[in-house]
Amino acid sequence: QKKSKKSSETLTFKRPEGMHREVYALLYSDKKDAPPLLPSDTTQGYRTVKAKLGSKKVRPWKWMPFTNPARKDGAMFYHWRRAAEEGKDYPFARFNKTVQVPVYSEQEYQMYLHDDAWTKAETDHLFDLARRFDLRFVVIHDRYDHQQFKKRSVEDLKERYYHICAKLANIRAAPGTDLKIPVFDAGHERRRKEQLERLYNRTPEQVAEEEYLIQELRKIETRKKEREKRTQDLQKLITAADTTTEQRRAERKAPKKKLPQKKETEKPAVPETAGIKFPDFKSAGVTLRSQRMKLPSSVGQKKIKALEQMLMELGVDLNPMPTEEIVQMFNELRSDLVLLYELKQAFANCEYELQMLRHRYEALAKAGSIGPLSAEGAHPDGQAVLGIEEGKGDAKDQIIDVVGAPLTPNSVRRKVAGA
Repeated sequence: QKKSKKSSETLTFKRPEGMHREVYALLYSDKKDAPPLLPSDTTQGYRTVKAKLGSKKVRPWKWMPFTNPARKDGAMFYHWRRAAEEGKDYPFARFNKTVQVPVYSEQEYQMYLHDDAWTKAETDHLFDLARRFDLRFVVIHDRYDHQQFKKRSVEDLKERYYHICAKLANIRAAPGTDLKIPVFDAGHERRRKEQLERLYNRTPEQVAEEEYLIQELRKIETRKKEREKRTQDLQKLITAADTTTEQRRAERKAPKKKLPQKKETEKPAVPETAGIKFPDFKSAGVTLRSQRMKLPSSVGQKKIKALEQMLMELGVDLNPMPTEEIVQMFNELRSDLVLLYELKQAFANCEYELQMLRHRYEALAKAGSIGPLSAEGAHPDGQAVLGIEEGKGDAKDQIIDVVGAPLTPNSVRRKVAGA
């Protein structure tokens, strides 16, 4: 009875069908325990063992005094430090970097550095403050003795200092050496600060107007890019129509020569047209002529429906007898019709854009922001066109863009206030 109880208590896990042995070994341990529901860390495997504290002696630390070499008053401070580092230099002393301010003599000042707007005492005072405050010119300007000397701005102090540094570098440099002379543009710095002050003192209305103008500028740029792209596509269509027409005339004028019997048996290649590029079957084996009449997948459903409607208007059968000449002529006809359809679409888009710009121009002319249309800008059909010279093509796009942009809120307010 005891043996039967033990055998019933031990659970046996069988590997499921279709599961690899390695995966089954990862799921169940040697003790045949069930897999854990939550991830657990048993600190076994390829993990680094944590440091066990208390196994070694602690390095002794000591409360010791130290001096900072950056200070000139010899002040004594205290801090905790390892006993082995007693007597060593202060570790942060290596960050004590000082600026090397040049020193000039009386003779050098009288010969090279003399300036009518600056006295020698004022120049000495400036260089003394530069050594004390490490060329922090904002602090130098704050500590400058404006009562004894003339009132100077930060740009004036910088300009005088760097001018003297450049002069001394030129004087003391050895002949034939490349010098890196510091240059300071005081005028540029003044303009920069003035622009920054204007930018900082803007009102919320001005900020909103600037953001609005930036958005409108982005819209104008996107419209200009789209218009240029449409112009390129239209030019490609016109060029394709011209080339196909010239090719057809050349083919009609060329004399028909009899080909040898070997070439007559070969399958003639379908010429590539501009409207539709039909596939050329070059694979070995038997092919049907009707396959060459099938429209490629690049032609959309809209074009296919328009093409069928145009063929029905011309009275052409949609599925003619696929002889060699009929296949070639039918493909050329459909290619020309597709090209004609694309040209009509491009023409309609240009007409729509022209009409839209005309309405915008008339609206702005009524508002008074643009002058009335000139007599030279009248269209022969009686429609008004923008009066722009033909030779200024680039300026034409810019004018159209500006006209297309609406008025800003502040400009409308100004116009109403002026009226």
